[in-house]
Amino acid sequence: MVDMIVVGAGAAGLIASITAARTGQKVLLLEQNSKIGKKILVSGNGKCNIDNRYISARRFHGENPDFIDEVLNGYGFEVVEKFFTSIGLELIEGKEGKMFPMSLQASSVVELLEFEAQKRGVQILCDCAVTSLSKDDDTFTVETSQGSKRCKKLLLASGSPAAPQLGGSNSGYAFATKMGHSLIPRHPSLVQLCSEEQWVKTCAGVKVAGLAKLYANGEYVTEKKGDLLFTNYGISGLAILDLSREVSTRLADYDYCELSLDLMPGLSKEKLTNLMINRLDTASEKPVEIWLHGILNKKLIHIIREQSKCSARRECELNRKEVGKLVYAIKNLKLSINDTKGFKGAEVATGGVNTAEVNPQTMESKLVPGLYFAGEILDVDGDRGGFNFHFAWVSGLRAGNHLK
Repeated sequence: MVDMIVVGAGAAGLIASITAARTGQKVLLLEQNSKIGKKILVSGNGKCNIDNRYISARRFHGENPDFIDEVLNGYGFEVVEKFFTSIGLELIEGKEGKMFPMSLQASSVVELLEFEAQKRGVQILCDCAVTSLSKDDDTFTVETSQGSKRCKKLLLASGSPAAPQLGGSNSGYAFATKMGHSLIPRHPSLVQLCSEEQWVKTCAGVKVAGLAKLYANGEYVTEKKGDLLFTNYGISGLAILDLSREVSTRLADYDYCELSLDLMPGLSKEKLTNLMINRLDTASEKPVEIWLHGILNKKLIHIIREQSKCSARRECELNRKEVGKLVYAIKNLKLSINDTKGFKGAEVATGGVNTAEVNPQTMESKLVPGLYFAGEILDVDGDRGGFNFHFAWVSGLRAGNHLK
């Protein structure tokens, strides 16, 4: 029997195992995949956006914001940086406070974590799926594909159903509920959005720096600025990923979701109108479609013409009123959303184990002594930009420090 078993060799599980082993604990780390840290390896397009320098509770979401505040208190970026420095990983800063390994290789993060775990005596078993668990008195029994394991303390860091191709699953939730914990509904987040409108297919591949506003049942919800990428299934891009949490939640409540896309947020309505008016040649027979080539991607022109209901066919027929219609469509292109790309396309998931049932100081269950949680299995998800990793590292550090 070992002192503790950690289920899941992702970010939270690895850092918790190392931290506990540093205190002298005998740790067994179980991973269902053939390799550890699979999500770490693909993060940041292989560069690993490991954290963010500017940690704030407002960048995290969940049903219990007080829990998030307490977990983050005293565990800012500097604490995480100190840990990584201790295992030999140097960090550099990118845009918006995003932190990366100096090597710009996610493999550096995983290999240094693995080396430190092994150095500290952590036993790592890959291809080891947990099938069931139980507790008798003060001992946990964990049934796995590699036999029965026993421990005094058990940490569930098995992630969420996001990215099942990388091992994401609901297994940890099943074990949590068996132990008496309740769950907050889970939905895909940081995920692409789908539309049934056919025009997006004709615009597939077009990418613009824009502004996306979300409306649910006709009411304004929120907006995000950034890349907009039209696709065969709908729309993606950084602005869309940032909106997707709210969209997923609204769609789950059967709300009608629509995006209003500003394709030129850098120009006000007035400036864009004046720009277009100044371009007019009242004697020109140039078709409006050709005239618009001067300012718009040609794949977008058809839908702009359609949504604007501009009646002019030639440049000479354009006037301030008709130009105003085009300007409105360019800055308010409508796209209805009927779905997301699901957990397979999602980077993270909303919801999870109800944090009202977990001690934010130690990550220990309030219901089952000796049972701990860390990472994405909990009802906490962060914004894009390294925030989800930060919560994984911090919750793993807290759990590891108290698994004594």
